[in-house]
Amino acid sequence: MMGKVRPGWDQYFMEIARLVATRSTCLRRDVGAVLVRDKRLLATGYNGAPSGLAHCLAIGCLREKLGIPSGERQELCRGLHAEQNAIIQAALHGIPVVGATAYVTCQPCVTCAKMLINCHVKRIVIAGDYPDEFARRMLEEAGVEVVQAETPPTRPKKGK
Repeated sequence: MMGKVRPGWDQYFMEIARLVATRSTCLRRDVGAVLVRDKRLLATGYNGAPSGLAHCLAIGCLREKLGIPSGERQELCRGLHAEQNAIIQAALHGIPVVGATAYVTCQPCVTCAKMLINCHVKRIVIAGDYPDEFARRMLEEAGVEVVQAETPPTRPKKGK
């Protein structure tokens, strides 16, 4: 079929990460993460409170109330990050992530970067930035490739 634009693998999995981000319960930032190896989706995660606990959507954001900037005082956040939840989901279900690629809708923070390094994730594809240069330096030092996602292709409209 002529004219059909088919997304590459990075675009395909990043679009899935964007969809996963729509499940986020964070009031500040919707983030999605997808762990993939050999073109197979291993686990997904979005940012939000631990299972069974009240979400920020219901009770508000303490960091917002205290005026804490993004990237600071993460210990005051009740939510887990998308990358953390993806790693936890893989662990809960016995899915090894060694050698995987992480698709994340924004650059990982330093805590998530360290976790991805220790999981032996080899590559991270990001759609957006995050104000954490230290995380970037650690990923580089560990030899984890960080790639900026391409803009998704536009598909021609179907019609007659």
